[in-house]
Amino acid sequence: MDLKIAPSILGVDYGRMNEHLAELAPFSDMFHVDVMDGNFVDNLTVGAPVVARIKTKVPLDCHLMINNPHKFIKDFAEAGAYSITIHAEASLHLGDDIQKIKDAGCRAAVALNPETPVDKISKVLPMLDMVLIMSVHPGFGGQAFIPEVLEKVKWLREHYPNLDIQIDGGINDQTAPLAKKAGANVLVAGSYILKNKNPAGAAQKLRDA
Repeated sequence: MDLKIAPSILGVDYGRMNEHLAELAPFSDMFHVDVMDGNFVDNLTVGAPVVARIKTKVPLDCHLMINNPHKFIKDFAEAGAYSITIHAEASLHLGDDIQKIKDAGCRAAVALNPETPVDKISKVLPMLDMVLIMSVHPGFGGQAFIPEVLEKVKWLREHYPNLDIQIDGGINDQTAPLAKKAGANVLVAGSYILKNKNPAGAAQKLRDA
């Protein structure tokens, strides 16, 4: 499958967000929007009103690291999300929430924290457009890559060859080849791209993984 690069907007300059995203757009397949509620994870970021003000033609991949995601799916869909990811650990009725995402016209994805086994989503896997494997603990950028999660990536690729498998956390030019070899085809990168003096070059290194 073609490799896709999804820069996380967590590290963009929010004072000039649309300008900054325009600079990243030429080498981005989607923008990964980290939504944190200060409850499910110990950090607080953007909500749907901010997402609605993003002006870009690059698809918005909204990763909801929040409790009770069913309450906000419609808001993010109406704000312009192309894809909505909810956490298996946070959804009380995972199948219903996935269907709600699809009914809202978005691609549906589920995220698994490093300790969460794939078995947790076995019943809903056929419904999904994408699975997000967290290779760090969600909530903060700049963490070290957890290689053990690659076993989940390998299993998913073996059993669901046409599924988009996204990996998020600690992705750089050293870990990207490992992720791709395991079967990941969507790489989320925050610090590695956004803090690089040459973000386009950094993205190309990931694409060449």
